[in-house]
Amino acid sequence: MYDISWIDLTILVLASFRLTHLIVFDEITSFLRDPFISVTFEMDAAGGMTRQLTFKGGPIRQWIGQLLSCYWCVGIWAALFIVLLYFYVPAAYPFLLLLAIAGAAAVIETRLYMG
Repeated sequence: MYDISWIDLTILVLASFRLTHLIVFDEITSFLRDPFISVTFEMDAAGGMTRQLTFKGGPIRQWIGQLLSCYWCVGIWAALFIVLLYFYVPAAYPFLLLLAIAGAAAVIETRLYMG
């Protein structure tokens, strides 16, 4: 079927992770979520911040908002996009590598600061 090396699979996994996080959480892509979701932060009983989502508009806008706020849902579509780029657009490999490096850096950063 498809012959894929372990390093390319690792790159695809990290690129998919980073693209998913970019769409669901990062401020730079808030313009994608803003028509569908309102995000506020509230302090919880332990003194931490809790992210609160309010879905805007009618049923279709709310449904899109729910999809855009779900990293499991966005992750499927991001992974599909990444795999299609990998197999059908070889010139996109540097972009995938860039996402993978950023994804690995995010994992390391989180590990360093969270524990």
